[in-house]
Amino acid sequence: MKIINIVPGFGGTFYCGNCLRDSAFTNSLKNTGHDAITLPLYLPLSSSNNYTEDGLPIFYGAVNVYLEQKFKFFRHMPKWLHKFLNSPAILRYASKKSESTRASGLEEMTISMLKGSEGYQEEELELLINFLKNHEKPDVVHLSNALLMGLAGRIREELNIPVICSLQDEDVWLDAMSDDYQTRLWEIMCERSKDIDAFITVSQYFGDVMQRRMCIPDEKLHIVPIGVDPKAYRFSEPVQNPPVIGYLSRMNEENGFEVIIDAFIELKKKDNFKNALLKATGGKTADDDKFIKKQLKKLKQNGFENDIEFIDDFRTEKLSDFFEKLTVLSVPVLKGEAFGMYQLEALASGIPIVQPALGAFPEIVKNTKGGMIYEPNTPDALASKLAEILSNKEKLNEMGKNGREAVENKYNTNELTRQMLSIYEKVISASQKK
Repeated sequence: MKIINIVPGFGGTFYCGNCLRDSAFTNSLKNTGHDAITLPLYLPLSSSNNYTEDGLPIFYGAVNVYLEQKFKFFRHMPKWLHKFLNSPAILRYASKKSESTRASGLEEMTISMLKGSEGYQEEELELLINFLKNHEKPDVVHLSNALLMGLAGRIREELNIPVICSLQDEDVWLDAMSDDYQTRLWEIMCERSKDIDAFITVSQYFGDVMQRRMCIPDEKLHIVPIGVDPKAYRFSEPVQNPPVIGYLSRMNEENGFEVIIDAFIELKKKDNFKNALLKATGGKTADDDKFIKKQLKKLKQNGFENDIEFIDDFRTEKLSDFFEKLTVLSVPVLKGEAFGMYQLEALASGIPIVQPALGAFPEIVKNTKGGMIYEPNTPDALASKLAEILSNKEKLNEMGKNGREAVENKYNTNELTRQMLSIYEKVISASQKK
């Protein structure tokens, strides 16, 4: 089976769980003998190059898409200019700019992308369609998220193949936009969902959310959680002395970096945890610099500036070095998430998780028995829960072992890939009968 996974690139400047999910899934498909390709849109998947591992170019280059949205001239630009604006140097520069990952201000572009051939990026879509028809000709196309659904209608029409769409955290992007646009965008999402043959949600929680908001019928919705390859992570028991709290995500307000900083300060004020340390990784964009400086200032004011370590390298192959120095991991995302890849990576490494009772976090903790939840999502509540879990060494080790076993048995990417392939086979069979 030939599968094309179309994903939004992010430039590699920060930890992107969805991007890691997509790459791991493509690799797992290849390992099972299928012909699978990851095709990035907008930006590269890493900061080192502008091509996929198969040497394929990037479509819908971020600079071209932006200019086509804003200026009529660029919607029919010369090929040489289009190629120049999609060059490695230009896209590397764009990936460092905060605007490429900020929803606010991109309302009209999001609408245009969802409109597909009726939007301002029509020429970009035709380039993609021609590539799929003449260069690859897949059996199925899998869109990484529902914000890419504007591609589906033309793909099905021109290639006569089914289109699958994953669902993960689209609500975070849309709900960050101005109120005037939100209703309109969700209406367009409902309409575009008709072009999708099957939706894959990563958790029961998020399936319930998106089924309601996107008008998805029961027969189209399938739950296939995120998975990781446990062999890619070294198992080790949680570090006990000194206790070390880890944070793995983009270091911004939305992902709760301020919550964990404030909770760490509160924890350090307790007599039993004066020696506690904090290790943070996950990267940032230019948007986050001022915010991070504010957090460091608070640490310095309390005399704890030397008790935090920032790790720049958050590539998967380096994360085992990060995890083996931790006692627990916490990423207190302010509004929760549809899943959270970092949870599985920590659990695969034997590190318990401490997460707010929001989004799919309670579901993951319940299914893995590899951590604890707390509420409300405040620094005081997190500090209290951290103190509780760090005071129980036996419980820490037990949760670490539970987490590893859950990844091996329930969230193993090989098993979840088999589930996904079964869905592919069903939609391809149904498509051929039409």
